[in-house]
Amino acid sequence: MFLKLVVGEPLGQQVYHAFRRKILAGEMAPATRLPSTRALALELGVSRNVVLLAYEQLLAEGYAEGRAGSGTYVAAALPETPRIPRPQRDARRVRAPGSSPLSRYGRRLAELPPVGPGAVSVENRLPYDFRYGVPSADDFPGGVWRGIVARRMRAGSLGAMVYGPPEGQAPLRQALAAYLKRSRGVASEPDQIIVVNGSQQALDLTSRVLLDAGDRVVIEDPQYQGARRVFAAAGATAVAVPVDADGLDVARIRPRATVARLAYVTPSHQFPTGVVMSLARRLALLEWAERTGAYILEDDYDSEYRYEGRPIEAVQGLDTAGRVIYMGTFSKVLFPALRLGYLVLPPPLVAPFTAAKWLTDRHTATLEQEALAEFVGDGHFERHLRRARMRHASRRAALLDALTEHLGDRVEIMGANAGVHLVVWLSDVPARGLDRMIAAAAAEGVGVYPVAPYYIEPPRRAGLILGYASLTESDIRTGIRRLAAVVT
Repeated sequence: MFLKLVVGEPLGQQVYHAFRRKILAGEMAPATRLPSTRALALELGVSRNVVLLAYEQLLAEGYAEGRAGSGTYVAAALPETPRIPRPQRDARRVRAPGSSPLSRYGRRLAELPPVGPGAVSVENRLPYDFRYGVPSADDFPGGVWRGIVARRMRAGSLGAMVYGPPEGQAPLRQALAAYLKRSRGVASEPDQIIVVNGSQQALDLTSRVLLDAGDRVVIEDPQYQGARRVFAAAGATAVAVPVDADGLDVARIRPRATVARLAYVTPSHQFPTGVVMSLARRLALLEWAERTGAYILEDDYDSEYRYEGRPIEAVQGLDTAGRVIYMGTFSKVLFPALRLGYLVLPPPLVAPFTAAKWLTDRHTATLEQEALAEFVGDGHFERHLRRARMRHASRRAALLDALTEHLGDRVEIMGANAGVHLVVWLSDVPARGLDRMIAAAAAEGVGVYPVAPYYIEPPRRAGLILGYASLTESDIRTGIRRLAAVVT
């Protein structure tokens, strides 16, 4: 018999696959009679039920047909010379003559370079990993969150189990409007807020609604890679404007950028340098947007963590012409797996953004929205922020002390007054030797990451972006001591 059973795959599936291969290869012609189930089961040494299950699947999928009182036969409707399925080849090589397998959007995505360090499992993380964007699990009030989720689950209603509004649940939008007004000076009504799946969806929706291929977008240099890639995928042309100690230099927006459709900025804590845009620059940016008809996308990604004075109020609160789109996320202040963020929109943009959100994914998960609305509305969120701010301040102090003790004047530090990361410029390491130093640090159990990928033009000196939110003060000191040993 053509079939040899092996251990590991269900026997009925093995019999089915063997007949299927023979039929597709043309080795069993149409109308060929299959062995009786009893005879085949005896030959293979298996239960008759195994063969019956295989034959039932062949019949159900049209490879075979039964004839009353006669037996089971290869289906007569199969082509004379059917093609044998082969493993798919490299998709980049498979195309119809004279055509591309991808759309223009798909080709732009395929051509984008890799972005930053990817996600790493807990098991594979280095002991002293200064990776940006990884929070400390110990900081989050997990017990409170689990209690809220469990209570919402027990009180589940039909409303929580059907499609929700694309703009988000009303209680969450109301809680966000109140919180943003008192903490960030954001002027908005709940109906101006759209709940999204994190900042990346906020960026994607903005590009879909406001940008056409060839449009210009003003971006900071350096800047958040995730935003740059979204705009590039949309076919937009990035107009990079340098960042100095006062933030994006509005005076250096080139004349051709006066027709830009959008400016993307991180004014309250510039990413990755950490500088704060001055009031004069904020007002100048608003004047530019009003004069040119452009929109400003204000990314307020971790402004809650400020260690000297209260958080800087948002540019959106200064806007009197309806030119600012304000976006925020809970990924950095709660946990990244909670894919919840929000957009605060000028009224004329609410309808098109809501339609785009519906087309993208209908709505954001309802249970998480309900839990977050209670978490924010009952004050748990702001209590968590106060505790986390104190813990991050201690980690920041430990990092600054360790850098001073072990590296001293061999480093220049930026962005120390806010956020959960620093940028450290290394005077003893040439830019071309940074990869070798990073590898040497990894060999010592220390994970550090270059800042160069965030620049349009790579900087001439070696720099690192050091995140510290997930490390203890002791681990920070040990990690920097080990790093200093390889900085040569």
